[in-house]
Amino acid sequence: MGTIDLPPQIFVAGTGTGVGKTMVSAILAAGLSARYWKPIQSGLVEKTDTEWVREKTGLPSTYFYPETYRFRFPLSPHVAAEKDGIHIDLELMDLPQASGGRLIVEGAGGIMVPLNEHHLMLDLMKKLATPILLVAESGLGTINHTLLSLDLLKNHFLPVLGVVMNGPLNPENRKAIEHFGNTPVCAEIEPMERIDGAALKNAFRRCFGTS
Repeated sequence: MGTIDLPPQIFVAGTGTGVGKTMVSAILAAGLSARYWKPIQSGLVEKTDTEWVREKTGLPSTYFYPETYRFRFPLSPHVAAEKDGIHIDLELMDLPQASGGRLIVEGAGGIMVPLNEHHLMLDLMKKLATPILLVAESGLGTINHTLLSLDLLKNHFLPVLGVVMNGPLNPENRKAIEHFGNTPVCAEIEPMERIDGAALKNAFRRCFGTS
């Protein structure tokens, strides 16, 4: 897999929930010594994604920006917000200034999850206008979900850097996504036995090359 030229700001989107956005974000943050921001966090019972990335990367706490919205329940943002009596306002979510460094922004759920009665995650992505890495699972069902997501992003003229496939290697699914989606699979991330700063940096070098 060739080296990809990664821009200073990257939005890590997903084809759905649980596809590995946080793992990919941690690999990017560790490998690039980048700042990390997750605008919307749904679910506070367990460790938040920001806390997990900070713990696993070992990066300084100053590299992590607070979430704009934190909701108690691990639900779709619009439902989680309603249960907490909060209205998500896109105007309150602007890219933090990364002091000239790199910035990784992690979305919540998939591209079409609602944020409120009028806006979707897609609308936040359009507002931030940051180049996108689309994270997809490598296994059965991923071709349909990934191609639909790519088609949506391209129809809204959002810049897509490529697809990151998360899970056991699946060359046939990769080939289909690249062919029918006309988009490169720029990294394939296999399951990791150990997750810490060193392992994440090694995964970055292996999957993305140097940038």
